[in-house]
Amino acid sequence: MTELLQKARAASHRLNLLSSEQIDAVLRALAEATLQNAAHILEANAKDMALMDNANPLYDRLLLTLERIAAIAADIGNLAQLPSPVHKVLTETVRPNGMRIRKVSAPFGVVGVIYEARPNVTWDVFALCFKTANACVLKGSSHAQHSNLAIVELIRQVLQAHQIDLCSVVLLPPERAATEVLLSATNSVDIVIPRGSAALINYVKEHSKVPVIETGAGVCHIYADASADIEIAQSIVANAKTRRVSVCNAAECLLVHSHCLPHLPKICAGLAAQNVLLYADESAYAALQAGYPQHLLQPAQETHFGYEFLDYKMAIKTVNNIHAAIDFIASHGTQHSECIVSTNPQNISLFQQNVDAACVYANVSTAFSDGAQFGLGAEIGISTQKLHARGPMGLAELCTYKWLIDGQGQVRA
Repeated sequence: MTELLQKARAASHRLNLLSSEQIDAVLRALAEATLQNAAHILEANAKDMALMDNANPLYDRLLLTLERIAAIAADIGNLAQLPSPVHKVLTETVRPNGMRIRKVSAPFGVVGVIYEARPNVTWDVFALCFKTANACVLKGSSHAQHSNLAIVELIRQVLQAHQIDLCSVVLLPPERAATEVLLSATNSVDIVIPRGSAALINYVKEHSKVPVIETGAGVCHIYADASADIEIAQSIVANAKTRRVSVCNAAECLLVHSHCLPHLPKICAGLAAQNVLLYADESAYAALQAGYPQHLLQPAQETHFGYEFLDYKMAIKTVNNIHAAIDFIASHGTQHSECIVSTNPQNISLFQQNVDAACVYANVSTAFSDGAQFGLGAEIGISTQKLHARGPMGLAELCTYKWLIDGQGQVRA
């Protein structure tokens, strides 16, 4: 594995010599090959699916379908059309002594990504890294091993056809030992990005010797303000919770202003239609008893708040004012994505300024916390930290920068 990582380092140097036209040609070829080989990839994915209980919250993340593969191919094709963020002049100045100083974007070099049962990440990481002239080292889980092997094999076939170093993408074994090697590879790997559960992210943060960009768990809240448009609240709550329950931008908790309690059954109507189990506090429980299916309603325990269900389950908490909502999010959120539903401009401004999260929405579903939806082409993760990158991480966030200084023989006194 150490030798593989060294080969990835060597490949990254060669990637930096490719033109943007060469890079985009490979991405277009990969998009086409992905569609042409969909049946083979689905066959590999079926082997992984057969080994997982469909009650497992990771089941939906692991699943590939023809529709999902087509969307992945489309995203790769769209990525090829975006301008390259590499070797761009970010700032330029000329000093009094005539020195010309430019701040220029540059690839990191080798990007390591540790992720769980999400084979789509294999495509996303390679495409984003390749577009930015970074080599990538992938450490997937055993849950997706057949899928990941098939996808990396396909990527390497495309690379070989374009005479590009195959170690531009490296797939490590799924065993824990590979994680230890990757996290210690300070001479070969420039950054590590964990994607998955809070347990995985915390493990990587605590044990990595390589710099880490944290992509945190998503305990996302929707706050229905006293002035909320009930129709909009109903639509946003249903979409944010049920569009895909297994993703990090899915809402896990509804905060409802006490003035909205009479409207709570209507706000939750879309959840009832999707058989979402609600864990409601005392006030919300009383408001829902006559208007929500009883077999889907349970009293909330403290452990239900601040919890990432990744399932058709949601907590509901009653608050008496917007300040209580902001405080609750501060103590139970994960700085990922938070939303206010309100028609009060002052409250919207107060919420957006004071909620500490990477993405703060007003009257928009948290489901839009996604690189493609932000116009970034795709994403390598959603960063919940504050150094280097925050929120959906697209092409620009996979670049660092360096200073280029030109002169005519200047020396310092």
